[in-house]
Amino acid sequence: MRLHEAVRDTVGRKQKMRVGRGESSGKGKTCGRGHKGQKSRSGYSRKLRHEGGQTPLLRRVPKVGFKNFMRKVYAVINVGDLNRFDDGAEITPEVLKEKKIVKRLRDGLKILGNGALEKRLTVKAHKFSKSATEKITAVGGEVKIL
Repeated sequence: MRLHEAVRDTVGRKQKMRVGRGESSGKGKTCGRGHKGQKSRSGYSRKLRHEGGQTPLLRRVPKVGFKNFMRKVYAVINVGDLNRFDDGAEITPEVLKEKKIVKRLRDGLKILGNGALEKRLTVKAHKFSKSATEKITAVGGEVKIL
């Protein structure tokens, strides 16, 4: 196929109706808006949630519970994921972010005890689970809370 052989695809392309162009066009005078009323006026726009006097959905649905805006969200990593580091390495949240093991640190880093650790490491984090602390110290590693 060449550029001069290409045919414009007119199937499914409908021309826009030009309203207000005389009675014979079929969309003259009121331009398809009907007679009078709020919707016939220029500048009319309805709010997205508007239900016309009916109690809005947001007010009909029961509200349950509450969200603590003061909660702390920690970036979580398991002890088993630390095996990729060299023996005797010092692991900090910045190192984990650099190596792209943790995406976002948020309010800090928490080490959980899932998996087995085979290397002696110095791990610095904001929080540790009991099992993580036991596994790190059992191998001869060191736990430091930031």
